[in-house]
Amino acid sequence: MNHPSPVALVTGGAQRIGRAICDTLHDRGFRILIHYRRSADAAIKLAEELNSKRTNSAATLCADFATPGGISSLANAASARYGRIDTLINNASDFYPTPVGTISEADFDALFASNLKAPLFLSQALAPTLKASGGCIVNMVDIYAQRPLHDHTVYCCAKAGLQMLTQSLAQALAPEVRVNGVAPGAILMPAEQSDFSAQEAKNIEEKVPLARIGEPKDIARTIAFLVCDAPYVTGQIIAVDGGRTLSQ
Repeated sequence: MNHPSPVALVTGGAQRIGRAICDTLHDRGFRILIHYRRSADAAIKLAEELNSKRTNSAATLCADFATPGGISSLANAASARYGRIDTLINNASDFYPTPVGTISEADFDALFASNLKAPLFLSQALAPTLKASGGCIVNMVDIYAQRPLHDHTVYCCAKAGLQMLTQSLAQALAPEVRVNGVAPGAILMPAEQSDFSAQEAKNIEEKVPLARIGEPKDIARTIAFLVCDAPYVTGQIIAVDGGRTLSQ
């Protein structure tokens, strides 16, 4: 980034991987716009922590991507807060199983809203300011965009669409804006937030060549690389999975 205090909008930035992204980019000199939907307390606490390190370096923005006007209102508020956007991190994601035979239109709408619709329309809305700043977009894809995860049909379809969106936007927004994606494998969450039992985590770990489940900072550091240190990289999806996709 050429600006001394570039601005990053991180969707779903209050917790888990999103929080790690905010912390990491803030350490690299970014002002951070922390988007949240329901995690107001966590978002406000994170903003206070970041602002205590550097005055006026973080702000919170609330938006529900499934509601009419939610995406456009976030784009407008984000652009207005600091007067520029240098980086858009499309991290927000709904994730839950949808076994075939039980899938509803509400499931489809919810999973596509956060995983595909919001990245598309946020990128489109913010394209002018990103072009003006010579900025970049990083999308949170998934290793299951290329191989199905059992009982997660709708989620996998949405992430597959996000992978193609990443490549399409990289072509459409070049040369001013770079667009890349990160595809996480199994990422360890704090114990109180973990979706895995200890045995399930162990079973996954045994399938990872690097012999450990990843951490949010593994994703955040890769995103920081794409944002700050990879000016000749666009249209790429980097798997951060410890080699998990090498195993069957």
